Amino acid sequence: MSIVGVIVLALLAAIGWYFLRINPSVQQVETIETAFPEESLRPTQQATESGSPINVLLLGSDARAVDGSLLTSLGDRADTIMVAHIPPDRETVQIMSIMRDSWVEIPGYGTQKVNAALSLGGVPLMVQTVEGMIDQRIDHVAVIDFEGFKGVTEALGGVTLQNDIAFSDRGYDFPAGEITVSGDEALAYVRARYPFSDGDYQRSHNQRALLRGAIEQMMTRENLTNPERMANLLATVTPYLATSDTFSLPVALGLGPQLAQLDSTRIQSFTMPTLGTGMEGDQSVVYVNWEGVEEIREAFDQDSMSTFEPAAER
Repeated sequence: MSIVGVIVLALLAAIGWYFLRINPSVQQVETIETAFPEESLRPTQQATESGSPINVLLLGSDARAVDGSLLTSLGDRADTIMVAHIPPDRETVQIMSIMRDSWVEIPGYGTQKVNAALSLGGVPLMVQTVEGMIDQRIDHVAVIDFEGFKGVTEALGGVTLQNDIAFSDRGYDFPAGEITVSGDEALAYVRARYPFSDGDYQRSHNQRALLRGAIEQMMTRENLTNPERMANLLATVTPYLATSDTFSLPVALGLGPQLAQLDSTRIQSFTMPTLGTGMEGDQSVVYVNWEGVEEIREAFDQDSMSTFEPAAER
């Protein structure tokens, strides 16, 4: 047998073992049975010469699952909304936070806070609302309980991140600069909002900082080529995770190697452009900077975002 044949057989054996090893964990992931609106209500997929972008809608819940399901009463509990955009060239990842109080058009319900879409029409209406905002299709949806953040940081042996503002909360001190958080300390870090004058703005920034640090550590070659380590990591997070049925194991296995070359300089995080806060009736809302959003839309349409520079955050 040729050396190429030996390598191919070895790869097939490794992939097969990898699938068998992590499959029990994958089966524990709750599936969002209906995650997307009707096809006629969605943007068309714009393929480029390099392929198609991938957009993942991430919803974070600050409360434990109800009745064993992350999706029960999600509209009352989800307070973190992010879009992870992976351009066709797969050379960067952009993580955009959408402020939960953003004053936007919700199809069929007029102008309301973006988070109201979950209460009014569940995940499909939230997907439709976000797709209308960014003029891009959402390919996958993931809901994670914040307890999952805790589990991921513990499985990784702590997550190192850059903390911009020193603060204390829930009995923990977080100095400015590079810090490593794990377990309950990490959970306190992503939940904190009252120590900051701009509240949710800084909390969103900190959540992206932790997510970015976790992605960097998970996507190392050491992790991606170690099925046992990846299996243990998946087993830790799956009880706190729900995904659309589009995010299958083959999809995940195919995407992982494409992103293995990413380092900290290629993962960008920013808040969707806003104009600050105000009042609509008795509601405190965040006004969207639609001119800034149009720049994001144009950038998301490009084959590559290697030169993309997000606007300075508020």
